Amino acid sequence: MANSPSPSFDINTCPIQFTLTMMSGKWKPALIHMLIESPMRFGALQKALPGISHKMLTQRLRELEADGLVNREIFPEVPPRVEYSLSERGHTLAPVLIALYDWGSKTQSALAEAL
Repeated sequence: MANSPSPSFDINTCPIQFTLTMMSGKWKPALIHMLIESPMRFGALQKALPGISHKMLTQRLRELEADGLVNREIFPEVPPRVEYSLSERGHTLAPVLIALYDWGSKTQSALAEAL
């Protein structure tokens, strides 16, 4: 990769920018990470993410669902049970998140040692 974008670089068509836009925000990467292992209910997601409001969780899950990264399944029970899971496309982000985690972990350690 070059140090600066080539003259033909267009941020609107850049695959990296597209990926970052799909995962942008404070909560989306965490939600995707949490759903890698198994489906979760709304309440369990909210408990696992201290600080996220009901409204914010709803918005982010809807965005991830609209982008085809998360599936929402409503079970015909009384009361209705809803579970969220990663779609097939969502699961393809697992290696990306693992790579980001590894890079962040190594970089944090290196920076902490430098201080």
